[in-house]
Amino acid sequence: MITELLSQRAAQFAHAVFIVTPERSYSYAEIYSAAARFAQQLKTKGIGAGDHVAILAGNGAAFLIAWFGIGLRGAVTVALNNQLIGDGLRYSIDQCDAQLLVVDSEWQETRGGELDRRQAQLPRILIESDFAFITSLDGFEVCEPIVVTPDQACTILYTSGTTGLPKGVVNSHNAYKAAGRATVKTLAITIQDRILVFLPLFHVNPQMYAVMSALTVGCSLIVLRKFSASTFFDDAIRFGATGATFVGTVLSILVARHSGERRDHCIRFFFGGGAPNFVWQEVETRFGISVYEAYGMTEIGGWSTANSPEASRFGTCGKARPDLEVCIFGPDDMPLPVGKKGEIVVRPREPDVILMGYYKKPERMVEASRNMWFHSGDLGSLDEDGFLSYHGRIKELIRRSGEMISPVEIETSLRKMPDVFDCAVVAVPDDVFGDEIKAVIVAEKNIDPIAVQFFLGERIAQFMLPRYIEFMSIIPKTETQKIQRNKLQYLDRRVFDLKLGRFISDEQNLKANE
Repeated sequence: MITELLSQRAAQFAHAVFIVTPERSYSYAEIYSAAARFAQQLKTKGIGAGDHVAILAGNGAAFLIAWFGIGLRGAVTVALNNQLIGDGLRYSIDQCDAQLLVVDSEWQETRGGELDRRQAQLPRILIESDFAFITSLDGFEVCEPIVVTPDQACTILYTSGTTGLPKGVVNSHNAYKAAGRATVKTLAITIQDRILVFLPLFHVNPQMYAVMSALTVGCSLIVLRKFSASTFFDDAIRFGATGATFVGTVLSILVARHSGERRDHCIRFFFGGGAPNFVWQEVETRFGISVYEAYGMTEIGGWSTANSPEASRFGTCGKARPDLEVCIFGPDDMPLPVGKKGEIVVRPREPDVILMGYYKKPERMVEASRNMWFHSGDLGSLDEDGFLSYHGRIKELIRRSGEMISPVEIETSLRKMPDVFDCAVVAVPDDVFGDEIKAVIVAEKNIDPIAVQFFLGERIAQFMLPRYIEFMSIIPKTETQKIQRNKLQYLDRRVFDLKLGRFISDEQNLKANE
């Protein structure tokens, strides 16, 4: 259990700082005590071993206390994206079989009304603020933990699929502990480190890369509500950050926001995935921070390959973790020679270090795990020294700002718009976000592109909204009616840019398609 690590650190480093927020710091002992009292509150609500508790909240000490408290009850944490709205929100809550919701005030006020009648009746615990939440636990005794085996489910995290609604990835306690050990070893993290977290805590990146690293060695976590490029270095200096996890978008924005050198900080590493080569180089040259690019998925240990201080190759995603085997397969599921592009596949060398399965979707697990390898759907190649290069996606997922987005989800909502006859959603390259989203629409009569944005804005999360809109007479499809998305992944004067409020100019078109 990951909570055993917390218990050990609370005993070993009782007064050492574990969580740092802009408001205050919390020791390991304080966090454990609050989590154990929250576990008692859950007990009074009837939550026990194997039950599912969903968290819909922003970053803060309360999120982590809730997660650990759920674990102390032997229950499973369903960490849901707190920006979900409409059908996506209702589907996820139903699909995961949540028996109780832990929500913060912001979610309660902005999205609480999105639930259907049955979901609205689920027991709910409210986080008004870190202080109010922790204070509310004073009336509860410390709960004796329910011990589950390391191979039991720890979390369910939802990740988008290419042919339907999101899939709930079930990861065990052992998968989390293995990710923590691997990250600590790869980055040489010590008890003196202070890891900065600004990515949402419902995401596998901060959970496995940062939280588990801290629990593994007893170092500190700095938890911010969100990423701010303008205050990033000031925050890092203020809180003494020595490292941070990232998605490529973060570093791209940071490089764009800070034009000169910035070395008045103590950050020695960025760890994550999706940094374009020129951004990687700029961060190291101008900011003096080593970028350790990794490749990973929620399903396969959080991360499967990574660069490290001992073994780093610019432009690659590094080498495989010792507890995972990474290979490149061709269409026939046979290994390809060094340097050849094919599908990235992964399998464990040790028990329970990748996903247990997709919740209530065994057919998806069988499909993804054929021939005893997990098939990522991503295109890659391995060099003669075992460094992995990532070449894009075989599957049709859109990776925008670190979020994996299914075009099918957006298309499903868009088809509900009056006068939309057919549609397709594709990814187009973007220097900042990695991918941007383009919607192609076949309409029965003229539709204002702004109206499309307004319609979708009430039905899908903000990060899923298309930036580009194009109207066509017919969507290109194969004989079997599969959308030929590759024929739509362009930007020219036919495409309306919602961000700029106009059709794309020739100059913008040239830059976008370079």
